[in-house]
Amino acid sequence: MAEQNEGIEVSVEELRAKYAQEQLKRLRTDGLKQFSGLKEQFEELDQDPYADPNFTRDAIVEETEVVIVGGGFAGMLTGVDLQNQGITNFRIVEKGGDFGGTWYWNRYPGCMCDVESYTYLPLLEETGYMPTERYASAPEIFEYCQLLGRTFNLYDHALFQTIINGAVWDDSANRWNITTSRGDKISSKYIVIAGGILHKPKVPGIPGIENFKGRMFHTSRWDYDYTGGGPREFMDKLGDKRVGIIGTGATAIQAVPKLAEAAGELFVFQRTPSAVGVRNNGKTDEAWFKSLKPGWQQERIVNFTKAVTGEMPDVDLVNDGWTDVMWRNTQATVESPEHLAEMELSDFKTMEKLRRRVDTIIEDPETAAKLKAYYGKNCKRVCFHDDYLPSFNKPNVNLVDTDGKGIERVTETGVVVGGVEYPVDCLVFASGFEVNTDLDARVGFDPVGRGGVSLNESWSTGAHTLHGVLSGGFPNMMVISLVQAGFGTNFVHFLGRSARHVAELIKACNDQGIATIEATPEAEDGWLMVLYSVIGNGAEYVATCTPGYYNNEMSVPDEKAAKGLVYAGSLLDYHAHLDEFRAAGDFPGALVTKG
Repeated sequence: MAEQNEGIEVSVEELRAKYAQEQLKRLRTDGLKQFSGLKEQFEELDQDPYADPNFTRDAIVEETEVVIVGGGFAGMLTGVDLQNQGITNFRIVEKGGDFGGTWYWNRYPGCMCDVESYTYLPLLEETGYMPTERYASAPEIFEYCQLLGRTFNLYDHALFQTIINGAVWDDSANRWNITTSRGDKISSKYIVIAGGILHKPKVPGIPGIENFKGRMFHTSRWDYDYTGGGPREFMDKLGDKRVGIIGTGATAIQAVPKLAEAAGELFVFQRTPSAVGVRNNGKTDEAWFKSLKPGWQQERIVNFTKAVTGEMPDVDLVNDGWTDVMWRNTQATVESPEHLAEMELSDFKTMEKLRRRVDTIIEDPETAAKLKAYYGKNCKRVCFHDDYLPSFNKPNVNLVDTDGKGIERVTETGVVVGGVEYPVDCLVFASGFEVNTDLDARVGFDPVGRGGVSLNESWSTGAHTLHGVLSGGFPNMMVISLVQAGFGTNFVHFLGRSARHVAELIKACNDQGIATIEATPEAEDGWLMVLYSVIGNGAEYVATCTPGYYNNEMSVPDEKAAKGLVYAGSLLDYHAHLDEFRAAGDFPGALVTKG
């Protein structure tokens, strides 16, 4: 790929100073505490608007081999891979009314995948499905999840609209005893926690928010009864409404253009602007898609991951905004001070290119200045959209920039920023999801392992795992999450390989007559050292960022937070660790018992 930033000149010293200035504006002492889970503040905002409220079923009492917690891609792919390993006695427990995970919950207008469909949607070759667009819409992805459920008979294993209340390890039986909100009692040899990270909404803890008399909802619980329309339909009830949307991250980038089309007046409340590149979506070329050779999808997935982690494959198969922005010096090993300076300059130029794009689109210079992102490209998830920035040229759209301070307060009738009240009839929270809270809080229950010790107690001073999958004191519990595990721009690449690892590990344990498996303390300490060793210059980089979920809102990391990091090296390197562990045959670093 040719150099993407030719002709762009920047002053490194000036940008360093500007980045520091923008960070300082946004620093807060409350860190993650500035957000609340929906149930903590407004339980009604957390209701499932899509499920049948009259759904009932009889409680089940059964023994099974595996219980999978979560029916999103992680849980579904684990179910598929278990069947590939000949294991068919399993349950998938899902709080929603269908499969899909984040794609079940997120049905807001304009919602779509920001990663190419051909690499994001798993098992396209196995299902024979052709995405209709290069970047699929949320309704299409949800329908594809349903297709996966039918194709691989996952519906036969699912318990929907069901929440796990507890999971307790029975040492005498070497099994997990699991209870649910439907009165189920399930005994299982293994439990796989695959709850995902984009399903538990959070809202900003703004003073006075509980006093607002208008309509409020989170984007992942969109109220189409209020707005009219649907995920694919125009919102026909907003023509006389003043709508406020709080947040300008990846969700708002997609929702704002649709709200701008429908609302009488729209107020976009911004703390920190997103960097927004060109999307260039389009219909799938059917002839091209049908010409692809067997094995094409895995090749494309790996190629994309290499491209966005700085490994620079010989050919960029995806060649889109992601690979344009992330191609060079993204996660490359720093070899010298000169190399570090080269990486910094490349980063500055990439972001300057995105800032200059704002000037080519936004008509009002003052608004344009407020929409420019002054931070590194790896500080926040870069966004790609062709209609977001043009929305601010519409006469009914108002950008309310808080200059990094956030909203002051909410009144009964509006939102106050800089001492000015903006009257609104409706407030939409595009404030994201809980990503960095404790694992037990995100999955909704606290597993109790050996000796009656809960996960929350065991991890009270920080997570301890082997590869982010096994944890000492919790036999036969396997986790698919970001905690001490891999991460990638294409998150489903991580989920798919993790699901396969778990399924193959369970099969190997069964083949070897292993009754229990968990991590040893020595292996957990060793894995933590591996995690620290691959951080490289990442800590220094993140220290220059504005607050966000990538850096725990700039909270000062205590011992617990310092152990909850992700694997900062290449996702492919993380996968190699998993492969080596299984290939060894004797599971080095795992404590196993036979029986």
